[in-house]
Amino acid sequence: MAAKLLIAVPSKGRLKDAAADLFARAGIALRNQGHERLYRGALSGLDDVEVVYTSAAEIVHQLKTGRVHLGLTGEDLIRETLADVDGSVEFLKPLGFGRADMVVAVPDCWIDVSRMADLEDVAAQFASVHGRRLRVATKYMNLTRRFFASHGVAGYRIVESAGATEATPAAGSAELIVDITTTGTTLRANHLKVLEDGLILKSQAHLFASRAAAWNAGANKLSAAILERLSREASSS
Repeated sequence: MAAKLLIAVPSKGRLKDAAADLFARAGIALRNQGHERLYRGALSGLDDVEVVYTSAAEIVHQLKTGRVHLGLTGEDLIRETLADVDGSVEFLKPLGFGRADMVVAVPDCWIDVSRMADLEDVAAQFASVHGRRLRVATKYMNLTRRFFASHGVAGYRIVESAGATEATPAAGSAELIVDITTTGTTLRANHLKVLEDGLILKSQAHLFASRAAAWNAGANKLSAAILERLSREASSS
């Protein structure tokens, strides 16, 4: 029996629904195998493909370790989690959903702060007055550190956010945030503004290939078939 090509797909939420719609339109609909809580499935018309349903975050780890050949997840999670992105995965195709901007946002009452360069001055003033560093609330610690370093901002410390990041400045647990946003509505509702040069990443869901997986001629052929179907659907929609 031929070895299966394994493709990981989000098991719940908007990404799962959007993926199911895309694959159905491409003529390779996602199908559950047995009880839906078994977290295994298949693609219609591609018998040697097995679908693994798991969280979007776990898909990153499965791609890194080569436990799946292909995975559908967000670029933000890939870039936050993997130290060597290009050495771990290949970006096969942006999928046009799961779009979100990762941004640096500060209280809109900071009228003299509009760019990243302003933050170091604010940090120095804040340390002088309060005796501590600016606190940045985020779930994206690695991307935040890299972005702040690229702009020469050092006078801060990260507060890991476990809940609603945008609410942390009003709650007094952080002075500014790094978070993802789609429309900016929630940021504005919490009296936050995005810095003019505070866009860290324009993210969306991608189809990724693992560089650590056991690829053979059959897996390569199946991967090409999936990519061709998805690309054809994207070009016609």
